[in-house]
Amino acid sequence: MRIAIFHDFFGTIGGGEKLVLTLAKGLGADVFTTDVDQDNIVKAGFGSVSSRVKSLGRTIPFPVLKQVSASMIFSKAHVKARVRGYDFYIMSGNWAIFAAKNHKPNMLYCHTPVRMFYEAYRDFLKIAPWWAKPFFALWVRLHRAWLEKQLPHIQRIVANSRNCQARVRRDYKRQSVVINPPIKHYLPIISKGNRESKGNRERERKGFWLSVNRIYPHKRIELQLEAFRRMPAEKLLIAGGVTRGDHSKAYFARMKKSKPANVAFLGEVDEGQLEKLYGKCKGFITTSKDEDFGMSVLEAMSAGKPVIATAEGGHLETMIDGKTGYLVKPEAEEIVKAARRVGKGSGRFGEACRKQAAAFSANAFIKSMKKEIRREAYARKNARKR
Repeated sequence: MRIAIFHDFFGTIGGGEKLVLTLAKGLGADVFTTDVDQDNIVKAGFGSVSSRVKSLGRTIPFPVLKQVSASMIFSKAHVKARVRGYDFYIMSGNWAIFAAKNHKPNMLYCHTPVRMFYEAYRDFLKIAPWWAKPFFALWVRLHRAWLEKQLPHIQRIVANSRNCQARVRRDYKRQSVVINPPIKHYLPIISKGNRESKGNRERERKGFWLSVNRIYPHKRIELQLEAFRRMPAEKLLIAGGVTRGDHSKAYFARMKKSKPANVAFLGEVDEGQLEKLYGKCKGFITTSKDEDFGMSVLEAMSAGKPVIATAEGGHLETMIDGKTGYLVKPEAEEIVKAARRVGKGSGRFGEACRKQAAAFSANAFIKSMKKEIRREAYARKNARKR
């Protein structure tokens, strides 16, 4: 089968983009998207499929207008008319859903229903300037209604986690199956000699903590900043930023302004830098509110690094409390306590972390996706015969 994938944006490379590129590689699929940055695709380690990523146009780089313009680009797309021979279409993300009407048979791989339209609405409203709040509220109401009119054109939904599956049922009023995302597996970078050498234990003690996430309000970066304000002897590096024209630009600016001296924002990093960060860090921190799934948690585990994660959402599906790190309440002091427990020797978590991460392979993901694609294509073929 020849397959085309629609994905919201490719301006930055996060978990969703890595998943789509892995899918394109595994299925031999083409990707149709907006805001393509080929350099970022190569930096993320997917240069071999960069030629398969095709632009449908650029969005307007301004909050609200960016999302509206993306929706319009996908709603007007007619890939069938431009490129003959596609047998199946996969939508990935939120605004790519608007391409479903003109591209069937199809499937939505749902990372999450649009959080700012549903449970995170108040979080986004809170960070909007006072003058923009009524416009934001009106936009959400109208765009959400427009989006929900597209959902009947989606023929099958795959959710990335049980947590996302529950949201799909609640927000989109649809059933779905769960196929967890694949992760890239990283290796630890240790000092010469035995893992338990004195030099390696000293490196762990003096090393840095790592956080990898887009800087959105529901990531609760302020919790990380407060925790490390209470641990001045520890160091935290935060990798990730925001997409141009995103709602969270003001939030990112506020976080950078309020950070303590022992926290550094690295912005977007390439795959080589990310590999070194995972390999050298002594532990990983994530404070996301009701995380969709959390690929970065497993990426850190693949390098044998313990994770401190808030006890909610997708973290409950990937973490083994006490073995791969610690699940904590979303409170700064709880993070501090867990960090001190990890500090007694992060190396003891390594084997359990790597074993847990090994279950989330690209091969397993591609195999499961092929099965769902065949199932949907077969169901549509039989429906036409009837």
